[in-house]
Amino acid sequence: MLEQPPYLRVADELRRRITEHVWEPGDRLPSRAQIGQELGVGENVIRRAQELLISQGLLEGRAGSGTYVAEPQQRVRIVRSSAREQPTGSPFRADMKAVGKLGDWESRTDAKVPASVDIAARLGIDEGALCVRTSYEFLAAGRPVQLSTSWEPYDLTAGTLIVLPEGGPHAGAGVVNRMAAIGITVSHAVEQPEPRQATAEEASLLGIQKAALVTNIRRTYYSDQGRPVETADIVVPVAHCEIVYEIPISH
Repeated sequence: MLEQPPYLRVADELRRRITEHVWEPGDRLPSRAQIGQELGVGENVIRRAQELLISQGLLEGRAGSGTYVAEPQQRVRIVRSSAREQPTGSPFRADMKAVGKLGDWESRTDAKVPASVDIAARLGIDEGALCVRTSYEFLAAGRPVQLSTSWEPYDLTAGTLIVLPEGGPHAGAGVVNRMAAIGITVSHAVEQPEPRQATAEEASLLGIQKAALVTNIRRTYYSDQGRPVETADIVVPVAHCEIVYEIPISH
């Protein structure tokens, strides 16, 4: 296993001090030189660590004054509902707009990734069959609130305009709308939420402590023919977000 970069180790230590109230909201941090001397690293390492925590909303920089512990932000409410699937646009942006926040995301797609045993079972394909894998970091008003790793069978979308979820004319439109563009009707999704501890990588990306509690939502979309067309693991930090399920009632 590769050793964690020094700035991430420093970020974890600064995050620990904030979480354990060594530093309270509004407190000014010691200088980079002081922290660097204490932790045995250079000032550039401290700067990168602080920039990461600023991007995650834990710290704030004040020009000419220094770096301070940010005031805690209100938890974001994420509604899981069939109503979140919009005819156009992104379901996540619609979710964030409903709670008065600007939703955005960063992503990385890898095409032709062999399916693991677990992913193959979820998609109803053979182990090792090729998939398109996309990793997402979702942001609410610039703050990371959700991670997701999505898998789609490559043979389903190969040669079409939607083969890359974040590329082409249907980029960012969501699974339901993208599949509709190639004539596939998504009839329903199945979600299985489970609590677990965050991995070290997830903690760094989400701005939470290592092993902090997250909700892992295992979601799979199915076509009207019963075929799984996409499966994803959605990771939501309990400290930052609350998940609400809206269940429609038929009459």
